[in-house]
Amino acid sequence: TSFSTPKKKKRDDGMREHVTGCARSEGYYKIDKKDKLKYLNNSRAFAEEPPADTQVRSSRVPARRSEQRRLLSSFTGSCDSDLLKFNQLKFRKKKLKFCKSHIHDWGLFAMEPIAADEMVIEYVGQNIRQVIADMREKRYEDEGIGSSYMFRVDHDTIIDATKCGNFARFINHSCNPNCYAKVITVESQKKIVIYSKQHINVNEEITYDYKFPIEDVKIPCLCGSENCRGTLN
Repeated sequence: TSFSTPKKKKRDDGMREHVTGCARSEGYYKIDKKDKLKYLNNSRAFAEEPPADTQVRSSRVPARRSEQRRLLSSFTGSCDSDLLKFNQLKFRKKKLKFCKSHIHDWGLFAMEPIAADEMVIEYVGQNIRQVIADMREKRYEDEGIGSSYMFRVDHDTIIDATKCGNFARFINHSCNPNCYAKVITVESQKKIVIYSKQHINVNEEITYDYKFPIEDVKIPCLCGSENCRGTLN
């Protein structure tokens, strides 16, 4: 049994008519150049004359974009600036390095200019309770760890960066600091972020005031600033 390929008929408008009703069932066939040019000319004419409603919509696009920019600016102004800055800090971290400091041991230094009132770095560590902090402080002394890096968030929470932290733990104290620490809330979680108080130059050491509570046993301060208090506590 042999199957004959159905003949292709042409309609009055020049478009090919499929006998079987489906172009896929009739196999491949070559389109004449005349038919192809006629099809291309019709397509160009249709593209050059868009519908009236399309022209109206295209004229409204700049106005809509302007409205979106206005809403975005108002949204940005009304949102918590700390949250926006923290998101920016996550995607674009400041270039910092730690090396020997003239204040004490190691310190953190800027590798790029930092403007005033910018987030410099987040103080990262383990969130622990006061009871655990007291136990760890005693254990660190027994292990011979001279410095423990604990930062109080509130009455109940302390961030311990002694063995699990980032470069922020190397920031030294200064009585005349160029940064300050601030507690912000991100997704119901409190975080400590170091902000710049003033413009910070390249290779300038980053410092903030530890604000230790006053105690009888004093810790000497070695910041060397003109208004140095002499002790950290």
